Amino acid sequence: MPVRKIPKNYLSVTGTFSSAKNGKPLGYESLLERDLMILLEFDDTVERFEEQPVKVPLVVNGKKRKPYVPDILIHYLPTTTSEVGRVVLGEVKETKDLKKNKAKYTPKFEAAFRYAEERGWEWHIFTDKEIRTFYLDNLKFLREYHNSTPDPALLLEVINYMNNARGPVTVDSLLQKLCPSEDRILHMAPAIWYLVAIKRITVNLHKPLTMKSKLSLQKEVRP
Repeated sequence: MPVRKIPKNYLSVTGTFSSAKNGKPLGYESLLERDLMILLEFDDTVERFEEQPVKVPLVVNGKKRKPYVPDILIHYLPTTTSEVGRVVLGEVKETKDLKKNKAKYTPKFEAAFRYAEERGWEWHIFTDKEIRTFYLDNLKFLREYHNSTPDPALLLEVINYMNNARGPVTVDSLLQKLCPSEDRILHMAPAIWYLVAIKRITVNLHKPLTMKSKLSLQKEVRP
């Protein structure tokens, strides 16, 4: 639960992020925070994440200040059955803001680093340079399809074709093979992107998605 309520801010965009991973909506104070949440939502190594998670005691030049509240707390899944997943306490900031307000942020970040270290957590500052990439653009595109409900028959048709294909196929060639008419493309294309969004089909998401992107079928793991 957030330790403080996110106020309305006329200098930046605030809102709520619908998170299936957390089972509830989370608040954000900037579009950059929302973009980070998109990345975390798609990341299979992340168990859950919390906004405005803790109050960090702050003392500057010997004087007690208002507690500092970092933006996010990320809980990662364990990599083995014998260990506990790592936890990352983080702040989300634009690079230009960090440079402009370095003196103001330094004592807060140093306090947060100590706070995290005392609890066995990690401390990290997330910037636009690592958040806003082709990968994020692709996830935003796929997010539109993730909650859609394509015809199961279309999904099965795509999976069956790719099961029989010899190696990766491009989006363009897949549509050509499965769509004898342009009207059918209107239904088949969303089915393909839905399968990518739910990770049944894999593609290099670190490059821009195009009709020439190569798709591979993710083999189902059987118990």
